[in-house]
Amino acid sequence: MEFPDNFYIGYISKTRGLKGEVQLFFEFEDYEMLELDVLFLEVDRKLVPFFVENLKLQPNRTAYIFLEDVDHVDKAQALVRKKVYLPNNKRPERHPGDFRITDLKGFVVYDVTYGRLGQIIAIHEYPQQHVATVNYKGNELMFPLNDKLIVSIDAVDSRLNVDLPEGLIDVYSS
Repeated sequence: MEFPDNFYIGYISKTRGLKGEVQLFFEFEDYEMLELDVLFLEVDRKLVPFFVENLKLQPNRTAYIFLEDVDHVDKAQALVRKKVYLPNNKRPERHPGDFRITDLKGFVVYDVTYGRLGQIIAIHEYPQQHVATVNYKGNELMFPLNDKLIVSIDAVDSRLNVDLPEGLIDVYSS
């Protein structure tokens, strides 16, 4: 579900201990810069505020958090797998020239051989690389985002030109 006044930062991945502590996994790149005094969790397609009592940021894109009124593992368990948002006014500002691979979401992909493939609907971050997902002829076409496949990036026109390996597109076409 979309919440135009908020931005997604991650999800509650698990509980920790018996006193209601939860682990937040960050999918937001600049998670170290976030102000985390109140979190909004998606519950029944609505955003519910939870006030942070204690937070321990970890180096592996996670944080251990105690939330106000969540004082038992049973209460914490109900929050597992809930998406976490913050209001747009808490989004850290980036330098205008700071372009990242995840900024390619929404770009239209053009292949040297096949032409227009479609718009990037998601970018997945794996330990070895980033992978783009494009809706291509009703199927999800996935390909790695690396220097060998990217021909050029046109940020002004939101266009990504690629030269995908022979046969890759055929796999998704059949």
